[in-house]
Formats: sequence, structure tokens, C-alpha cells
Amino acid sequence: MQREKIIMLSDPQSPAAEAYRSLRVNLHYASLDNPLKTLVVALPASEKGRSKDTEVAVNLAVAMAQAGKRTILVDADLRDPQIHQIFGADNAQGLAQAILNVEVVEMDIPLVETEIKELQLLTSGDPPPNPVDILSSQKMTALLTALKEAADVVILKSPPVLFAADTPALAARADGLLLVTRAGHTRRDRLGEAKEKLEQFDVNLVGAVLTDAPGEGLVRTS
Repeated sequence: MQREKIIMLSDPQSPAAEAYRSLRVNLHYASLDNPLKTLVVALPASEKGRSKDTEVAVNLAVAMAQAGKRTILVDADLRDPQIHQIFGADNAQGLAQAILNVEVVEMDIPLVETEIKELQLLTSGDPPPNPVDILSSQKMTALLTALKEAADVVILKSPPVLFAADTPALAARADGLLLVTRAGHTRRDRLGEAKEKLEQFDVNLVGAVLTDAPGEGLVRTS
């Protein structure tokens, strides 16, 4: 496990860890009327250097689990999967294979247990040649339904919104999408383009998080 990338475990008293707890609470109160059981986390566009979307998805999932919510963290980035590396999990079977076997009972979905109580993983699995076809399929919708029945919240890390149609297609099937932005890196025009694209797919954009802001661990804006 790359423990240093899971700030909720490596430094639970830090401002960044507290910011993830605040994000968890904010998402809860922002969705009282329409609970967010399936939440996609993604960047607006590809960025040079260190991207923060995987870090946000992982730590938000851990924060949810630490609050007692049965949480499933899904690596829906079938082009550049990273979550299995962070948790040191095998990636031979995962999301791609689960969709192909979506008719099977819940216990046969290849979920991976973690050392964190209430947190399970669904890694990306062996990368398919057609990610967007898989993520926009009716089988993906059926799989999301099965995952929702197995957990209180399902967090899906997805590719950047403007990178391909993968993320808008997936987010249209989820309860909402959270954009991850980075101070000094995310361009305002790309953020606007991402919002326009999500609107075309009728995606529920629940808000955005700003990372690496001076003096802040994590800031959420609606």
C-alpha cells in the first residue's frame, strides 16, 4: 500500500485530512433531498504533472468509510488505472470483467477488501479496447445498481471530463459528479468547457474541490 498517498491514514490530524472530513459532511448536507449514492470524481481536463483526482477520490472514500458508511471505491479510469497501485491490490479482475458478468449475484463482483473497515475496492481490471462502450452500456447501469445495493456510497474515479466521452457517459448514470481542480494548474476556460460538456449529458454537477490552495488543505465550492 502506498500509505503516504492516503492522507486520512498517514496523517489523520493534518489540515488536509480535516478538509476531507469537511468535504464528506458538505456532500451529505448538500444532498439531503437527493442522496448521492453514486458519485463520480474527475478532473475537468488532463493536466501536466501530478494530478489530484485519484488522491481526492481515495481520501474521500476513506473518510466516508471512517464515518461508518459502507463504501465501495471504483477505479472507472479504464485508460490509466491507479487505485490498485495505491492499495497494493491485484488488478487481474475488476470493473471491466464485472460488467461482462453483471448477471451474477452480488458476491461474485470482484470486490477487494482493504485494511479500512467498511471500505472495499473495485479495481479497473484488465483494460478493455473500448472503455467508452463499456461505461455507457446498460450493463454498467445494472452494475451500478448492484453496487448501490451492496454499499451506502459508491465513489467512482474517472478520466478527465474533456479527455474522452467516458466520464460524461458514466456520470449521466450516477447520482452526481465532483470536479477536482488544482490551484495554479486548472485553467478557467477548461473548467467552463467541462461544465458545458456535462450539461450536454444532463449530469448533476454537485460541485468542485480546489486543491493545493495556499494555506488550505482542500476547499469545496458549489
